Amino acid sequence: MIKENTQNTLKDHLQAVKNGKRSFENAFQGVSRMILEDPIEKVVVNGRTTYDFKIFRSGKKHIVGLYDEINSFVSFVKDAAEGGSSKEMAFVLVGEPGNGKTYFIECVCALYRRFLSEEKNRKYTFRFTGMDQISGYGKLSVIESQTYEDPMILAMNLFEDASANKAFLAEAAGFTDREIDIVYENYRPLGACSGYILNDIRTHTGGDVNAMLDFVQIVPVPLIESLGTITGKYPAKDKITSSSVDLLGEESIQRMLHITDTNNPYRFDLRRGALARVAGGGIHFSDEIFKNKKDLIQVYLGVIQNRVIEIDGYKWPIDTLILATSNNSEFNRFLAEKEESPIVDRCRICYVSHNTDYRLQELLTQYAIGSETKTTFSKEKLHIDPNLNYAASVAVTLTRIPRSEKLTPVETMKLAAGEVAGEKSIKTLAEVIDTLGQNPDITKRFGQKGLGQRNLGRAIQLLIESSETNEGKCMFAYDIFKALERIVLDYVTEEADRGKYLEDLKIARGLYRERIMTEMFNAYMDEPMAIKKDVMNYVNMIIGIDAENLGPDKMWKYKDPQTGELKAIKIDERFIKSVEERLELKTEEQRETFRTAIRKIYGQKISVNPNYDFMDNLELVKAVTEVRLKSDIAGAGSLIGALANRTNEENQKLYDRMLTTMEGKLEYCPTCAQKTIEYFCTQEDEN
Repeated sequence: MIKENTQNTLKDHLQAVKNGKRSFENAFQGVSRMILEDPIEKVVVNGRTTYDFKIFRSGKKHIVGLYDEINSFVSFVKDAAEGGSSKEMAFVLVGEPGNGKTYFIECVCALYRRFLSEEKNRKYTFRFTGMDQISGYGKLSVIESQTYEDPMILAMNLFEDASANKAFLAEAAGFTDREIDIVYENYRPLGACSGYILNDIRTHTGGDVNAMLDFVQIVPVPLIESLGTITGKYPAKDKITSSSVDLLGEESIQRMLHITDTNNPYRFDLRRGALARVAGGGIHFSDEIFKNKKDLIQVYLGVIQNRVIEIDGYKWPIDTLILATSNNSEFNRFLAEKEESPIVDRCRICYVSHNTDYRLQELLTQYAIGSETKTTFSKEKLHIDPNLNYAASVAVTLTRIPRSEKLTPVETMKLAAGEVAGEKSIKTLAEVIDTLGQNPDITKRFGQKGLGQRNLGRAIQLLIESSETNEGKCMFAYDIFKALERIVLDYVTEEADRGKYLEDLKIARGLYRERIMTEMFNAYMDEPMAIKKDVMNYVNMIIGIDAENLGPDKMWKYKDPQTGELKAIKIDERFIKSVEERLELKTEEQRETFRTAIRKIYGQKISVNPNYDFMDNLELVKAVTEVRLKSDIAGAGSLIGALANRTNEENQKLYDRMLTTMEGKLEYCPTCAQKTIEYFCTQEDEN
């Protein structure tokens, strides 16, 4: 809310700027300050240290991932704010559909609007009042600056002589010479109509500055999003309906009925175009910029480089951050037309990749599933399988990971999420990304191709509308693979891509299978964290096996780093050996190498995170799970056998007890609990 007692004369505004109550900065400086005033953290992404700007990570539906892209954007804006070459360029995000380009820009716009709503950051403009007293304007009594020029711009152009303007700033608000120099770094002339009208006022008042300022009123720039002021979007239209009028404006018949002088540039209505509405320190967002027809792109060429709106030789300088998006195919088609290269020359192209961190993807998948309570067609509550998010996230992430000779898809996926991948190090992933980055074909680079967020959304829609989901009142995780297959077959046109994605879905099924093995073990042990405890038991055993204070009873005492308590554990060499056999470590040398690696990881991780639990080491988790699951259970063979063959009472009791645990402690419903056990009892997707 604007306070009622806010003074609205030019001198009051100048004093408010001088006292730091209001700010005068260009669009780049505003956006840069907005981002950099929030905390910044250092993070490691794909083996490289980068920065994470916390302003983009707040709110209900914040931006996920996009670390490199956000770093590029912040660097671009900061360079422009410091007067670098970026201030004569547009920032263009290029990438596959559904990877968050438009969402990112809309988030930046929303954050900027929120930033400007704070009193200190609010944008102001001026209007000329009492214009009907001056001949030539008919009944037009109030004329607002068409490009929302800042009152400081008016103050720097009040007189034709620059030194007189500087003297006015010093006299009216007490600006020092140093402060005036800083203000003049953002100097630009008045737009054609403001300059023309000010000249008419000057003539009318005989050059008396106080009389001139009586015609000037200072007003805040409206922040109403639907008006397209401060942040405006121009979507590419088809070739017939689009014209430069949509961007620049046109002659207004209505105004020409009032204005007698045909040379008066106010006869042009600039607010009819999208650019004038964001010209006062705003953000212009051009969606799918390269889809526009050539003459519109030529308009952008002038606007981006010169930062002016030009009609019939009249000029209106603008202060705007220009952001744009384009998909790969449209951008490549545009590049192929060599004569259009000057516009690309004026753009900072940032290639946006899909998210390749499956842990972060889980948050994006949650966005796709939605936060509202789901219901069936008959309005009954629809349950969500606790494994659905994992299954969907792993599946779509794998499609985005290119094949490499150095790493398997699963190793790449785990390293990209900052997890352990056997012997392979994060450096290997960094090398793979570097090698792929050398490819001139952008789509062959890391994370540039794959199933996007929209495809994931479609797959979830297919899952919800299926009769199995509605009958069972549950979104069963395994069904997402069928839905994703359908999406691949229906929406992926290139045969090579289709083949790769279907192969990736097979790998994802294998990972889902391993997850179910762990879930079953937890259900069998009637303990949600059972497998985690056994994994940590193995780790603690191989640390204690060589301990000096190990007695003949093989009991080892150690201090638990998570709780600080003293604990005792019995070293079970048979258990250790069984786990290592599952990991296919045949010789004593191989076992010792593996143990050393685990001890090393333990030493590195525990010092940073005392709660580290090795659950990201999928090979180890799988081996421990299999050792515990495949061991004899009450003489009834393996757990699979016991659950599959429920002819005797004991097996039926085990089945019922596991169902109770799954529903009571592991967040399953009767449908997905039974279906998960059925799937566990089959040999499907065994890796």
